[in-house]
Amino acid sequence: MPKFSANLSFLYADLPFLDRFAAAAKDGFKAVEYVGPYAFPVEDVTAALKANGLTQALFNLPAGDWDGGERGIGCHADRVVEFQAGVMTAIRYAQALGCDKVNCLAGIAPAGASAEQRDAVLIANLKYAAPRLADAGIKLLLEPINLRDIPGFHVSTTHHAERLLDAVGSDNLFIQYDVYHTQVMQGDLVPTYARLKDRIGHIQIADNPGRNEPSTGEINYGFVLSEIDRLGYDGWVGCEYKPKAGTSAGLGWMKPYL
Repeated sequence: MPKFSANLSFLYADLPFLDRFAAAAKDGFKAVEYVGPYAFPVEDVTAALKANGLTQALFNLPAGDWDGGERGIGCHADRVVEFQAGVMTAIRYAQALGCDKVNCLAGIAPAGASAEQRDAVLIANLKYAAPRLADAGIKLLLEPINLRDIPGFHVSTTHHAERLLDAVGSDNLFIQYDVYHTQVMQGDLVPTYARLKDRIGHIQIADNPGRNEPSTGEINYGFVLSEIDRLGYDGWVGCEYKPKAGTSAGLGWMKPYL
């Protein structure tokens, strides 16, 4: 049976961030995830988790100037020192929050750098991050993101992510499998998951088109979730979607699983 994590960067967006934890717990979520906790003292985030009996499923490495439009710095040659410092910051937060998975966003391709140059920087950064996170008991993930939502994003398919995992050669690097991003870029959702399941560390969901909740678009989530469950996935499934009419009002799709 799938178990769901509320992505608080998308859900309950009408509430202040630290109030979203209680709202998620009230609606039946047992875990939460989000872009990153770094804007808040780690003690405040820890208190919100504990007060509501929630597990911290996932967050990202520091991703640069998010409000300014950056979406990760993993492939940026001039940001390596910042990336490395971010790894250590993420470890500090993850250990305090009891989080055992951290995701790397490769970032939007910087001007003037070839695809091969960007790959080389990202591979070196992942080689730096993977063993340090492993020593802290934290899995490192890499997420492909579709080019419609984030034009120019450096890693946009599972095929590219596979090549990067091979090049890094670490047993502590996994793919974050976002069903929505995969549908936009590739389709073939269940066969792709089945082939890569041993390399997938976390799953996220949204429907397509619109990136709204399951049951609002073309993806047959009844089938997809049952197949992922049948194939042995026992981790959290992150609900990273834009609610059509308020988060709580749109959770009818999840009730059969609670």
